[in-house]
Amino acid sequence: MAKSFRHLVLILGDQLNLDSSALADFDPKQDAIWMAEVMEESTHVPSSKQRSTLFLSAMRHFAQNLRDKNWSVFYTRLNDANNTGTLAGELEKAIQAHQPQQLVITAPGEWRVLQSLRAVAKQQGLSLEIRDDTHFFSTVREFAEHAKGRKQLRQEFFYRELRQKTGVLMDGKKPVGGQWNFDEENRGSFGKQGPGMLPLPLRFEPDEITLEVMALVKDKLSQNPGALSSFGWPVTRHQALQALDSFIQHRLPSFGLYQDAMWEGEVWLYHSHISSALNLKLLNPREVVEAAERAYQQGHVPLPAAEGFIRQVLGWREYVRGIYWTQMPEYVERNEMQATAKLPAFYWTGKTDMACMRDAIHQTLEHGYAHHIQRLMVTGLYALLLGVAPKEVHEWYLSVYVDAVEWVELPNTLGMSQFADGGVMASKPYVASGKYIDRMSNHCKGCKFNPALATGDTACPFTTLYWDYLNRHVDVLAKNPRMLMQLKNLNRLSDEARSEIAIQANFIKNVS
Repeated sequence: MAKSFRHLVLILGDQLNLDSSALADFDPKQDAIWMAEVMEESTHVPSSKQRSTLFLSAMRHFAQNLRDKNWSVFYTRLNDANNTGTLAGELEKAIQAHQPQQLVITAPGEWRVLQSLRAVAKQQGLSLEIRDDTHFFSTVREFAEHAKGRKQLRQEFFYRELRQKTGVLMDGKKPVGGQWNFDEENRGSFGKQGPGMLPLPLRFEPDEITLEVMALVKDKLSQNPGALSSFGWPVTRHQALQALDSFIQHRLPSFGLYQDAMWEGEVWLYHSHISSALNLKLLNPREVVEAAERAYQQGHVPLPAAEGFIRQVLGWREYVRGIYWTQMPEYVERNEMQATAKLPAFYWTGKTDMACMRDAIHQTLEHGYAHHIQRLMVTGLYALLLGVAPKEVHEWYLSVYVDAVEWVELPNTLGMSQFADGGVMASKPYVASGKYIDRMSNHCKGCKFNPALATGDTACPFTTLYWDYLNRHVDVLAKNPRMLMQLKNLNRLSDEARSEIAIQANFIKNVS
């Protein structure tokens, strides 16, 4: 007769931390752990080969750590016989086989998964205890309290509250350095000379477990986007700590100044490359923030660099999670600007004459990675200006990036990048012409398009679509004080110029 367990603890693929709230009272003598690899999680959006390999390898490494502690682990592999292909199906089988008295889980990072697991528990007549995710600095309840009664939500104010709550970069009640952020000092470009000698990224040679997963992904997910030849992401806690240390030592000192800069063919630059480890919970955000703050206090890192990085972790990461869980499930359907165009096919291939887009998409497919400006002001900007349906843009980002978990990806894409929530996430649409990309990179130097031109054979599609976007949405944008300068520039264009731009924009839309 099968042993009946007190708790069946459900561990999802982005919950790979031993200090998880679900494991807080784990008793090896009467509890067991359930983990499952299922096809649904790689196909509800076509999860890239890099992303799928990262999740599956990290899950298998974590499960092995649990077994090494002599804990009972019920683990379903993707290619196991009779795998139902869904989390719900595999959980039903586990409940019937092991007859637990209760299910326990740390709050999932995706609405869809939470609803699915709740439905299984209800169907099976079992209690599902959902525990707060203590990985974060704040709770969703705290964010909801912060948001209550506010006409507008802004990351800056929540970030300041968390700085005061945690004491991070604080001098008593005042921010260290006398100001809350150093945005103005963190917008440098590499100039004509380029980035020069860059610190090498820390990449990890695939071990036996990872190689086995890579073979599985190539076999079972051969139609999913991307390649695996460059795979080198951290898949264990130990590797994640090494990646953090490498960033703090070698790239954080220059991160602030160059965090928005781009350069042709340079994938890694001064960025951290730890967001995937954070989102899988191989790293705790507290230790990440502490490492950056300590580096500043020891004089290794300038304050603008430390603050700029800390704001991404303590500020944006916490803020977008609050947005996600207080706005779902309706949020994913938001489309404030009524965008309906299809996502261009070249987003899946990189086959385009636009140098900036080609570079960003190629590296995305090759490595499962692009830094935040490439996402916001290249691939995201083009989709916004073109008028792509925001849900399609969201599903592309969720598909291709190794750090994409819905709670963090969706608000950043639909809200920040596409302005589809009408200003819940960001105070204005992040729109710019090709001149922005020219200023922040060298992409335009070797491109067939001229960022200064909006019409003609060599006009930059970004520039054409920028003016077209303003013209199409002028009535809505005129209500936003932060858009008035851009609309003032639009008003300087003659009716003839606007007409020519509209014709060229329609041509671009028809061939995309």
